[in-house]
Amino acid sequence: MTGYGSERDAYLKRLRRIEGQIRGLQRMVEEDKYCIDILTQVSAATKALQSFSLELLDEHLATCVVQAAASGGEEADLKVREASDAIARLVRS
Repeated sequence: MTGYGSERDAYLKRLRRIEGQIRGLQRMVEEDKYCIDILTQVSAATKALQSFSLELLDEHLATCVVQAAASGGEEADLKVREASDAIARLVRS
């Protein structure tokens, strides 16, 4: 079971909204909209993805990592390392 299972529908709804933003960006380019207007929408889509990522990470830490830490051993070490790597990727992006 994934840690986000209880929020799956809400996450999918958010991702569909972000997908709509990306399709809107494609339309704007196809319609030769003003560059600054497109960049504004890129910023909004980027923020939406960042917000989604942080929420998913929080959920992962609160469920998967906490459960693994309670069990201890190699699984706990692996989950902490995975979370740390994920945080590093998010910070770099």
